[in-house]
Amino acid sequence: MHMLYNSDSFSVLEIEWPEGPVQADATAPTTQGGYEIVDKMSGKGIFLNGELARSFRQQALALSQGDADEDAVEAFIAGYAGLAQQPVVLH
Repeated sequence: MHMLYNSDSFSVLEIEWPEGPVQADATAPTTQGGYEIVDKMSGKGIFLNGELARSFRQQALALSQGDADEDAVEAFIAGYAGLAQQPVVLH
């Protein structure tokens, strides 16, 4: 688990776990994962995986390559956080 972004409004974590059983002779296990976005103002969170996570990653990388300021990053994350339905009870 890696903290990618943390502000007063949002927190974004990248989460990875092994895909299937880990073999003792495997040099690099296959992983899967996604991104957890917590909207601190609304107290809701969402977990992105699959195609939505790939899209989030591509857009975030493109944003990081440009001259994005904090407002642009917050607006980008807010677009995904708007999908959040799960209340955050303990985090």
